[in-house]
Amino acid sequence: MQGTDTAVDTDVIVVGAGPTGLMLAGELRLGGARVVVVEKLTEPTHQSRGLGFTARTMEVFDQRGLLPRWGSLETMPVGHFGGVQFDFTALPDGHFGARGVLQWRTEEVLEEWAGELGADIRRGWAFESIDDGFLDGDAVEVTLATADGPRRLRASYLVACDGSRSTVRKAAGFDFPGTPATRKMYLADVYGAELRPRYLGERLPGGMVMVGPLGDGVSRIIACPHGTPASDRDATVDYAEVADAWQAITGEDIHGGGATWVSSFTDATRQAAEYRRGRVFVAGDAAHIHLPAGGQGLSTGVQDAVNLGWKLASVVRGTARPELLDSYHAERHPVGRRLLMNTRAQGLVFLGGEASEPLRELFTELIEHDVVRRHLAGIVSHLDVHYDFEGAVGDAGHPLLGLRLPPRLLAEATGERGTPELLHAGRGVLLDLADDAGLRSAAAGWAGRVDVVSAQVKPADGDEPDPLSGTAALLVRPDGHVAWAASAGTAPGDLPAALERWFGPAD
Repeated sequence: MQGTDTAVDTDVIVVGAGPTGLMLAGELRLGGARVVVVEKLTEPTHQSRGLGFTARTMEVFDQRGLLPRWGSLETMPVGHFGGVQFDFTALPDGHFGARGVLQWRTEEVLEEWAGELGADIRRGWAFESIDDGFLDGDAVEVTLATADGPRRLRASYLVACDGSRSTVRKAAGFDFPGTPATRKMYLADVYGAELRPRYLGERLPGGMVMVGPLGDGVSRIIACPHGTPASDRDATVDYAEVADAWQAITGEDIHGGGATWVSSFTDATRQAAEYRRGRVFVAGDAAHIHLPAGGQGLSTGVQDAVNLGWKLASVVRGTARPELLDSYHAERHPVGRRLLMNTRAQGLVFLGGEASEPLRELFTELIEHDVVRRHLAGIVSHLDVHYDFEGAVGDAGHPLLGLRLPPRLLAEATGERGTPELLHAGRGVLLDLADDAGLRSAAAGWAGRVDVVSAQVKPADGDEPDPLSGTAALLVRPDGHVAWAASAGTAPGDLPAALERWFGPAD
């Protein structure tokens, strides 16, 4: 597949076949875009930094009908913020997310799904360089190293999903400011050692440790010793070094065991100053790195992909205006910034040693208040992600505008289904809850891009006020976020303007 000067080989090149890149590939194919995913590894790895995903990411997978592919998933009602435990069910639909899901399994599910949709995934192809025209040209051209020698690919857009040390981010000149690492920490999948579970971590005078059984006699351990300076990220870590750190913190000798995998990480915190430069985008760890806390890194990357995928597909198909792509940075950069804030705060509370005790005591007191539990649960679960749709038409004060459509059961003329099922096809949805023929007619020009669904909402469980109560209609984007709303008994606002903003001109 050699590039030419007059045509593109594909619509989008995605570099990196981790969860972010594979999710993006599936989203692009749902939207009708051609995509080539290039991955330097020749085979999928069975190493897993991530062991689950957040409540919102579970909803995202449910929106695409993917959850059954994992089989039975375990969720935890109790989670933590900086090691201070509390009940996440204080938040409606809240929980600590799916636990015990190995990252390699998530990648396997997403690669299978993207492949079924027609994504072209090329392993053993490593990104090397990018031509200068990506900033102001009409395409982007990259050079890739393959077993058969250098190859060139040309596309309309390029997305860096190649991790924290992204070669694409560096080649495209993205600034990556933040705070450098101050300490080195370890993780390993250990066998042959007697380890009791420490699911949410245990703080000891020498540091913090966590243990989570993975099955078959293997446990994931994390060891965060105090006073261990950060070192070169490329330095080799062996099991003996991990066992030394574990013994220094706990007094337990696990040197007689072994590990199927060992690694190290730091508390470095950085975020790309911009998520787009011309025809190049960054997503996932290529856009933001931080202290691991609650599976948020993988989950934020998946949500980056779901935000960007339908927009890129709409633009390359010519149904939406190119300006739509600017909303990716506008929406996701604040989310990434908030992610870095919350993980840094958790690090101070959890890993600060004796100096952090007053802060930890204060958090423990504050979490007794329901409003605080709701707030922190929303942050860590990602259920509180809110996009500021400046200049939105319709009911600008509606409580769901900019938030995700919550999971609810709908009663339609043909039966019942949940709101996530409305989004399986990756299209927008106009949810008509007032049997308004005028609104349905107004959306007719966007048929094929926006599905119109007339239904009644089944009452939610519990005593919480339902934000869908009193709602006449909602326009829901393919990523599940509410982009326009009309309240019952009020003028519905300019629905065609909202449809054109997010889905392009009517046919």
